[in-house]
Amino acid sequence: MGRSDRADVVLEELRERIDRPTTELQYDTPYQLLVAVILSAQCTDERVNKATPDLFDAYPTVEALAEATPDDIHPYIQSITFPNNKAGYLARMARQVVDNFDGKVPETIDDLETLTGVGRKTARVVAQVAHDADALPVDTHVFRVANRIGLVKEDATTPKKVEQQLKRVIPKAEWGEAHHLLILHGRYTCTARSPDCHDCPIHEECKHYGRLQRLPDPIDGLDSSAGTYYCTTSDHYFDDPETHVDRYDLEQVACPRCGSMQVVRTSTGEPTKQVKDYRVNG
Repeated sequence: MGRSDRADVVLEELRERIDRPTTELQYDTPYQLLVAVILSAQCTDERVNKATPDLFDAYPTVEALAEATPDDIHPYIQSITFPNNKAGYLARMARQVVDNFDGKVPETIDDLETLTGVGRKTARVVAQVAHDADALPVDTHVFRVANRIGLVKEDATTPKKVEQQLKRVIPKAEWGEAHHLLILHGRYTCTARSPDCHDCPIHEECKHYGRLQRLPDPIDGLDSSAGTYYCTTSDHYFDDPETHVDRYDLEQVACPRCGSMQVVRTSTGEPTKQVKDYRVNG
């Protein structure tokens, strides 16, 4: 299946599973959305939503926030990750909006990116959600899910590359919806540490799931007293493994006698081989 066809099937099946593909951040105005998205960096939407009501009560407009200092803002967001940095971002951002944009949150991605605390992803989220711009923001969930499923190529190693490749296989009219579908799928099903592949509506289309299925079955009856590891290729027990790099550039446990990576742990019988996974670096 080609990537465009895969994307069509995946998005259709996710639409059937996810009723309301939209942001889970709570906001009423573009100003509130911008603040919430800045706060959500490396933080959960749930935690942000608990902090913003009091923050917005204290600073209901961008003009009010522009009068605040980072020390003023900090108590309202101290439960958020990196509160010191983000308090400074919010104070400077608000002054920039007032001074440079007459108190109106910019609508374009280019203008949004001039604001403190607003990077590539944040600008695209605000422009797409608040103004329905043609944008497909890539956060850690979209990055992971797009790579796992196989919607992008193996060389899509950065959020920008993932965004560019997704835009080639998803129609422009569906970019915003696709962004939310992939985020929500990554947040609740295709999670970073323990993806729920058995309850996943798209596992048949998922390359990551296919690789997991090709791992060897556990082996019963191994003698753990004979060694920590067992090589199924050379029928050899050993304690001190070598490591080899596989074709996906992953370091795998290898047999010191024959170099095979078909190795299992004798305590569990589980294979040591890892399947490539995907995380945003930096």
